[in-house]
Amino acid sequence: MTVVRDPSVKPLLEGRGVTKRFGGLVAVQSVDFAVYPQEMVGLIGPNGSGKTTLFDCLSRVQSIDEGRVLFKGIDITSKKPHSVAHLGMARTFQVIRVYRKLTVLENMLVSRQWRGETIWSQLRPSQADTEERARELINFLSLEHLTLEPAGTLSGGQRRLLELGMALMPDPDLILLDEAASGVNPTLVETIKDRIRRLNEERGKAFLIVEHDMRFISDLCTRVYVLNYGEKLAEGTPEEVMEDEAVIEAYFGT
Repeated sequence: MTVVRDPSVKPLLEGRGVTKRFGGLVAVQSVDFAVYPQEMVGLIGPNGSGKTTLFDCLSRVQSIDEGRVLFKGIDITSKKPHSVAHLGMARTFQVIRVYRKLTVLENMLVSRQWRGETIWSQLRPSQADTEERARELINFLSLEHLTLEPAGTLSGGQRRLLELGMALMPDPDLILLDEAASGVNPTLVETIKDRIRRLNEERGKAFLIVEHDMRFISDLCTRVYVLNYGEKLAEGTPEEVMEDEAVIEAYFGT
C-alpha cells in the first residue's frame, strides 16, 4: 500500500534536484528526496548506483553541483558537516569509524566533541551528565559488559552498535546509517534492528538507511528509494519496489 501522509507535515530532510559530478562522471543526477519526522526510509540500488554519494551529499560530507538540501526547513546546501550536526543530524559510515585504542565509554564521550569541546575535555570525570548519558546508551545497546574494553577488541557487530551509540550521543533527530548490517553476524543484526526500531518508536528518531540486505530494509522501513546509475528509479513501500519490474531488472539482474 502506498504511504499516505498528512500534507501539512513538512520533510525533516529534503533534497531537491541533487546532482553530483566527479569530473565527467555524473554520480547523482537530479534526485529529489525526502525523509519525514520519525520516519524510517531505505535507500537501495546496485553497486555503483550512487547511494553512498547521495548519502554524502545529503549529510554534507560531499558538496553538490546542482540542487539544494534542506534540514528542518533550513537550507544546508553550503553548510559544513559539523554545522549540520549542530542542527540535529548524525551519521555512521560504511567503514566503521571508532577509536580502537579507546574504551567503549571513552569513544562515547569523545563523540560529543562536535559541540565545540576538545576531545580530552570529554574524558574528564567532571563531565557527569555526559558520562551518565553515555552509560545509559551503552546499556541500551547491550554493550555494558564491554564498557571499559578497548573498542579494537570488539566484534564487527559490537563496533557497529558502538558507532550507532556514538551517533546518538548528541541526541540527533535524524540518523543516517550506512550499511549497519554489513559484516555482522545474524544474531547481532537482529539486535541492531531491534535497537533501531526502539529508537524510532520510543524516542522518535528518524532514520535514513543505506543497506544491501533487503530483509533488513523491509523489516524497518515504511518507504524505500531505489537508485540506478545515479538516478531515482523508484520510490514506494518495500513491497511496491520489490515488485517493480524496473527495480528487479536493475537491482537483481533478472
